[in-house]
Amino acid sequence: MSTSRLKIFSGNSNRPLAEEICRSIGEPLGEATVTCFPDGESFVKINENIRGQDVYIIQSTCPPTNHHLMELLIMIDAARRASAQRITAVLPFYGYARQDRKDQPRVPITAKLVANLLVAAGASRILAMDLHSQQIQGFFDIPVDHLYASPVFFEHLSARESVRPLVVCSPDVGGMKMAAAYADTMNAALCLVAKKRTSATTVEAMSVVGEVAGCDVLLVDDITETAGTLTAAARLLREQGAMSVRAAVSHCILNEVAVERLRSGVIDEVITTNSTPVTTHGLPITVLSIAKLLGQAILRINSNASVTDLFRIKGF
Repeated sequence: MSTSRLKIFSGNSNRPLAEEICRSIGEPLGEATVTCFPDGESFVKINENIRGQDVYIIQSTCPPTNHHLMELLIMIDAARRASAQRITAVLPFYGYARQDRKDQPRVPITAKLVANLLVAAGASRILAMDLHSQQIQGFFDIPVDHLYASPVFFEHLSARESVRPLVVCSPDVGGMKMAAAYADTMNAALCLVAKKRTSATTVEAMSVVGEVAGCDVLLVDDITETAGTLTAAARLLREQGAMSVRAAVSHCILNEVAVERLRSGVIDEVITTNSTPVTTHGLPITVLSIAKLLGQAILRINSNASVTDLFRIKGF
C-alpha cells in the first residue's frame, strides 16, 4: 500500500484533542498560525512546507460554531493554495448536522450547505464521527469516512459489573438503530421513549415502550445540548421503576440550561467523548478519549487501508 507523508494541523476548536491524536500515532502537530484580526476576521498561515503532502485538518465545529467553521474553511483554502496533494477535513463533531431536512416551510438544509462549503474550499475527503443522521454522508460529493464512538463506550462499559438487568434505551425514535446495536452488543434488553418536542429547548416525554422496572437503564444518543431529551426521558424511566439511569452521548455540548437540568440528579452519570471540549461543572460526567480511534483512522486513510475494522461491531 502506498503511503505519502502526512501532515496534521489543528484549528482552535479542540487543540488538546488534536495534540492527543498526534501523540497516539507518533506524529508531530503541524505548525500553523490560526488567529483573528482586531475586527474579528480569521487569519491562517501554515508555517511549514506541505507541497505534495497528505494533509489532515482537525476541527470540531462546536460553539462558537460559525467562527470555528470559518477557521476550518480558511485552513482548507490555505492548504489547497499551498499545493497539498490531498486535504482531509477531520470533524470529530459536525455542526449544523441537525438541520438535515426541510421539516418546516421555507427553511434551509444547512447540513448540505456546510458540505458544499467544505468541498468548495478544497477538501478532498471528510473524516467524521457519529453524524446526527446517516444521510449527511450523501450530502458530500467527495469520500466520507464515518466513525462511531461506540467502540470507546463499549470498552468503558464492559469493565463495569451490575447485579441488575441492563436495558438500553433510545430517547427518541430516530435513535433506535443505535440503541439496538448497543443492546445487541451488550446482551441487554431494548426500550424506547416516545417524545414530543415543544420547542428548541423543551421536550415532553410521553411514554415508555418496553419494560424497565427493577433494571439499570443506559440512554444512548448522539448529541445533547440542553439535556432536555435526556432528562425528560430519565424522569419518565424512573417513574416506570428504573433503578438507575446513565446516558452515553457521543457529543456533549452543555449550555447553562443543560447544567441546571443535570443538577437535578435524575441522571446518575453522563458518559461522553472529547469530540468537543467538555466542562464537567462538578457534575457526574465521564469524558472518554477518541484520540486513538481518530489517530488510527488517519493512519489507515493515509496508507489507503480499510477504516471499517475500527468499528466492526454487531449491528453497525
